[in-house]
Parts: sequence; structure tokens; C-alpha cells
Amino acid sequence: MNEIEITTPGGPEVLRLRKASLPQPGPDEILVKVAAAGVNRPDVIQRQGNYPMPDGVTPVPGLEVAGSIVAFGDNVTGFSIGDKVCGLTNGGGYAEYALLPSTQCLPIPAGISVIEAAAIPETFFTVWANLFQMANAKRGDSVLVHGGTSGIGTTALMLCEAFAIECFATAGSESKCAAITSLGGKPINYRTHDFASAILNQTQGRGVDIILDIMGASYIKPNLTALARDGRLVVIGFLGGAIADGVDLQAMALKRATVTGSTMRARTPQEKAHIAAELRQYVWPLLAAGQCRPVIHQVFQLEDAPLAHAMMERGDHIGKIVLQIAD
Repeated sequence: MNEIEITTPGGPEVLRLRKASLPQPGPDEILVKVAAAGVNRPDVIQRQGNYPMPDGVTPVPGLEVAGSIVAFGDNVTGFSIGDKVCGLTNGGGYAEYALLPSTQCLPIPAGISVIEAAAIPETFFTVWANLFQMANAKRGDSVLVHGGTSGIGTTALMLCEAFAIECFATAGSESKCAAITSLGGKPINYRTHDFASAILNQTQGRGVDIILDIMGASYIKPNLTALARDGRLVVIGFLGGAIADGVDLQAMALKRATVTGSTMRARTPQEKAHIAAELRQYVWPLLAAGQCRPVIHQVFQLEDAPLAHAMMERGDHIGKIVLQIAD
């Protein structure tokens, strides 16, 4: 089969197509003939050498795929050969065949194309785990999402709209702010407005209940300003640095703020299985009803993975970037 390897840590040009043997499913795994694979920020960070796979896990990038089942292990139940599925991999998605843990594999919702299905697992798992499980977002809450037109951002906006949660989102251009509005959110252009002041102005000084943050250190102070009393700040990215100096812990205490964070890669198989089960229960019916469909910015062929990564790094995309691997 064909797959993409990271020849050495570096820029998009270090991604190269190569021939490889088909992986063989273990007792609890499913082998999928991949039709499409999503491209995500962790893939870029891995390619740069800053987010290596754990020992014993394939170094081939790619955290989400969609396609059809061609084989599975002896312990797998509830699936059949030929089933159309999508799921969260533990790596290896940039390939013509990929392994999925059976508990991270889900049927493609009715009416969803394989391209759309490949753009669902990574961001939906991440947003559901952090915003709905960890931060306990619920009807009537208010949320601020940074990077509102990213894959994570567009997913969060759509899920907030579906569950009647007020959602503000930051972006760096008027066109991206328009996209946020079209997804039911309230945009804040961080290039022309101080987002913390804008949040306080729009919430009559109260702030928001939850902030989903991809920036990290550079946003910690304004995030605390924008957070309501008893608010929850969930850090899931570090584009603005991982070390925060000069944080006012007294301000945090006075607001009774909860500051937490997570990565998907470090979660146990049991935790990922729990996320998948809740997605199937609460979100898959929305997708089947035509709601929360992923926003697809552009589709590349597998061999054009370097172009896909270059687009991701430029940051001018809205929604998801996908690799098409088979018709």
C-alpha cells in the first residue's frame, strides 16, 4: 500500500509517499480501506518533531479516517466486512489502509459523505471531551472559543448551536468573522478588538462560563479577565506558548476559576471508548439529521500531503482539510 512517512523532523517537504506492507489487525482492532483522512494540527506538530508518537505506535501521521472495513480481530463484535465507518486512529491515517481500535470506530452517519466523515472524529472527539465532558457545557451556558474557524472552532460552534449554548469565537479577519456568524456564533476580530474587553462588553461585565483555548500562555491573562465567576478555562493548545509567567493567582481564586486541559493522545483506550459512545448517543443523531456537518475547506490527494500541511500552517483555511485516498 501507499502511505506518507515523515522522513525527518521539518517543514511540509519532509512528508514523502512510500510503499509499505498492510498492517494486520490485533484482537481488538479493525482494518479499514481508507477513502479519506483528516489533516489536523497535531499532525503538523508531530511532523515538526514536537509531538512524537508513543513507543510502539506507528510514526505515520493521521489521526482520523473514513472508509470500509476489510478485516478485524477475533475480539471485535458489532461490525461486518464492508461496513462504512469512520474513527479516531492512534496514528497511521495517511495511508491506503489503517488500523482503528474497535471502540474508536463508528458507523458513518446517514447522509454524510466519506470526505465529511473523515473530517469528523478528531475534532468531535476533542470538542466533546473538553467542552462537554470536562467543562460540562450545557444549555444556557456561554462559551468563548479561540480559533473559531479552525476544525476545532467550527465543530465547537456547531455543537454549541445544536445544544442552545451561546458561543463567542475569535478570528483574525472579517471573512472569518462572517464564517463564525454563519455557524451561529458571535465573532470577535482579535486584530481589531481586545477580546477580553469585547466579552465583558457583550455580557454586561459577567464574562463567559467556559473558554476553549488553543493559544495557551499568551492568552492566560485575558482569558482570566474574560471568564465569569465559577468559570472553566480549558487549554487544549499552545500556539502562544506553554509556559505562562506572571499569572495572577489571586484573580483566579477570586473568580473561583477552574483551569484544566488535556490532549487526546494521552487518554486511555477506555476514556476514548467513553467519548465515542457519547458521540454516538448524542451527536450522531444530529449528523444524521443534517446538523453539525463538518466544514470542508479543501481536499488534497494523498501524495499532496505536503501541500495540505502548508495550507494548515498558513492558517487561512476555514474548517477542515482532508486527504482523499480512494474514490
